[in-house]
Amino acid sequence: MINYYLLTKPGIILGNLITVAAGFLLASKGRIDFGLFLATLIGLALIMASACVFNNYIDREIDEKMERTKNRALVTGLISGYSAILFAIFIGIIGNLILLLYTNLLTLMAADVGFFIYVVLYSLWKCRTIYGTAIGSAAGAIPPVVGYCAVSDHFDVGALILFAMMVLWQMPHFFSIAIWRLNDYAAAKIPVLPINKGMLRTKIHMVFYILGFILAASMLTLFDYTGYLYLIVTISIALIWLGLCIKGFKSDDDQLWGLQMFRLSLLAITALCFILPFDVN
Repeated sequence: MINYYLLTKPGIILGNLITVAAGFLLASKGRIDFGLFLATLIGLALIMASACVFNNYIDREIDEKMERTKNRALVTGLISGYSAILFAIFIGIIGNLILLLYTNLLTLMAADVGFFIYVVLYSLWKCRTIYGTAIGSAAGAIPPVVGYCAVSDHFDVGALILFAMMVLWQMPHFFSIAIWRLNDYAAAKIPVLPINKGMLRTKIHMVFYILGFILAASMLTLFDYTGYLYLIVTISIALIWLGLCIKGFKSDDDQLWGLQMFRLSLLAITALCFILPFDVN
C-alpha cells in the first residue's frame, strides 16, 4: 500500500491543501463551517491524488532518466500501469462525489479544471514546450480558488487575486526547482527555461515574477479582504525572497542557489497562508 500512497505525491498534496485552507478561511471571514471545510479538503485531496497518479503514469519513461525519480514504483515495476490507472480512476471518482454532495457545483468544476490542466495540458505537453512551467503554475493556482469557492459559491475578485498570486508565486518556485535539478531535467530532455534560454534570462524572469507576486499579494489588502498585519508579514518575507533572487546574479553555484530559492519560496507561501486567516476583514 505504501507504493500506491507514494504514487499520489503526498508532499505536493499537503502543500496544496495549505493553500486550499487559506482560500477557504479567507472566504469564511471567521465563520467556519467545519463540515464543509473537511469535505472540501478530503474531496480535493483525492482529486489531486488522482491527478498525481495519472501524472506518474504519463511520466514513467521520463522518470526512468531522472536521478530523483528513477526508483518510483511505476518505473521499477512494483506497480503495473493498469493497476495505477484503476487506482487513479477510483480515487478520482470518490473525490468528485464528495465535492458534488457536500460543496457546490462551482467548487467541483474548479477542481476538475485543475485536474484537466495538470493531467492533460501539463503532463502531456511539458516535454514539448518551454511553456510547460506556465501551464503547471495555472494548475497549481486552482486549490485556493477551490477552497474560496466552497464557501462563497461564486468566483469574484478575491478568487481572482488568489489565482494570480499563486501563478506568480509558482513561476519562480518552479524555476528554482529547474535550476536546482538542472542535470535531471537535461537528462530527461524537458525544455525548461534555464536549459533552453539560459540562467541569466531565467533569473531576470524570476525577479519580475516575484515583483508581480508582491503586487498581487498586496491586492488582498487593497480590496479590503485582509488587514495590514497580513500585508506587512507577506511583503517582508517576499522582499527577503526578492533579495535572494537578486543575489543570484552573482552566484558561484547556481544549483545551490536554486535550492535556497526553492526553500525560501516554500517559507514565503506557508507564512502567507498561515497569517492570512488571522487578519481577514
